[in-house]
Amino acid sequence: MGQVRQPRRVQAYDGELGAAVARAQDGDETAFATAYRLVQPALLGYLRGLVGDDAEDVASDAWLEITRDLGRFQGDGAGFRGWTATIARHRALDHLRRQRVRPRPGGSEQDVLDLPSPHSTHEQALESLSTERALELVRSLPRDQAEAVLLRVVVGLDGPAAARVLGKRPGAVRTSAHRGLKRLARRLGVGSEADAGVTNEASWTLGESK
Repeated sequence: MGQVRQPRRVQAYDGELGAAVARAQDGDETAFATAYRLVQPALLGYLRGLVGDDAEDVASDAWLEITRDLGRFQGDGAGFRGWTATIARHRALDHLRRQRVRPRPGGSEQDVLDLPSPHSTHEQALESLSTERALELVRSLPRDQAEAVLLRVVVGLDGPAAARVLGKRPGAVRTSAHRGLKRLARRLGVGSEADAGVTNEASWTLGESK
């Protein structure tokens, strides 16, 4: 398949993020605030998909660890997003173990009806994932599909980076994300005519370079 394309919003700030992280590691508090501003919205969205209303508390725990271990990080902006997602996932799993609950399924038929009306394109189904209700729909997916979709679409990681966060092979994560997105596309109202398009258009979102 062709080269992986990350979400446009991620491409726009990875350079700025990498520079901010480098300055933050030298003690620049303003730079750390910039890195936080760039990473936190997507990280919070990811955590909402895992722990629901407890996402902000878990995010706070994750950022305490990120701050403590910042000096150990090596990499660029994209690498920092993967590193912070890994930390956040560990804190989320710890939280779920403490609570002895699994990610709570959410979403309903009414939630789907309340989402912005999508046209018959897979890309618009992806764009809808930024809404709170859509995150609830993601949480209703099987766990492996939900995490793959969240990391690929919400956090904006490429296939290998998402696989490292999950401790899986890139091909397995790609398959999980593809299946999850196809299921979401149906739930979001992308009709049967989009089923074939999911495979074609997902190639640039989810495909791996060979």
